[in-house]
Amino acid sequence: MMIVMKQTATEDEVRAVVERIESVGARAHRSSGEEVTVIGAIGDREHIARLELEGNPGVDRVVPILKPYKLASSQIRHDQPSVLDIAGRKIGGEHFALIAGPCTVESRDQLLTTARTVHAAGATMLRGGAYKPRTSPYAFQGLGTEGLRLLAEAKAETGLPIVTELMDARDLEPVLEVADVVQIGARNMQNYALLSEVGRSNTPVLIKRGLSSTLEELLMAAEYVLKEGNPNVMLCERGIRTFETAYRFTLDLTAVPVLKELSHLPVVVDPSHAPGRRSLVEPLSLAAAAAGADGIIVEVHPQPEEAICDGPQQLRTEGFAEYARKVEAAAAVAGKTSFLAVAAA
Repeated sequence: MMIVMKQTATEDEVRAVVERIESVGARAHRSSGEEVTVIGAIGDREHIARLELEGNPGVDRVVPILKPYKLASSQIRHDQPSVLDIAGRKIGGEHFALIAGPCTVESRDQLLTTARTVHAAGATMLRGGAYKPRTSPYAFQGLGTEGLRLLAEAKAETGLPIVTELMDARDLEPVLEVADVVQIGARNMQNYALLSEVGRSNTPVLIKRGLSSTLEELLMAAEYVLKEGNPNVMLCERGIRTFETAYRFTLDLTAVPVLKELSHLPVVVDPSHAPGRRSLVEPLSLAAAAAGADGIIVEVHPQPEEAICDGPQQLRTEGFAEYARKVEAAAAVAGKTSFLAVAAA
């Protein structure tokens, strides 16, 4: 249930509604906009039905939220998109973010070379995996804590916020010491215990859509984070399994406008993992930006032919600046603020 307060509602009237919600064992989720305050009542449906808040002082109207994802629903924000501030870099609404870096941290030279390149080109954040989920248990699993140390060094030098993946709740503390955004990979999208753990922190979370997951399942994954009190969640479309075999996964760009209808959360697109081929990354990036995505998370490497993993899909550092300018132009088509101009400022 969503309770929309009047513009003239006082703080005491808002507090009274919150206390009434909590008195029946439900949780009150307050969202204050420039003009009105909206309060979400989350809990047992029968208990919430007995609230009878219509006509209470300061209450404008009560709107039922029929979707199973209550806090992720666009209704809870009164159809206003969420804008996240990540170490001074904004994403969501009119703000577009370009997140770039290597698939995995391999060495100090590889990471710092890439970080300097993407920073100079105006990237918003630096991505890099210290822990890597691999299909084969014998494949490179990442540098772990050494990778986190190198990411911290890259952050100190360039000032770029860090996006890195968390696979195991036992690694949460060291990851949070470095990460400005915790990435939950496609294979962990429905690891509900892990989602709840990151939900108990205030660190922003980027959740990648599972390989065979519906949009509702993605939104329900976000709900696990939101219900723990962390409002800083981004959704990521990275390609799903279909019958097509010409490329690795099918990048579902229809998900971008649909998720924006269903949810207030920022929507990011990963154009690297779906095609698995460098030649397809740029056109998919431009399409995603023009479709209204709030950001792109893309892989970049100084020598992709020598990359330990996912080399064929990683962009070359020497061409990244031109790529960034093209993405900027495509994002502008969708009415997004230039991330390059923001970075330069």
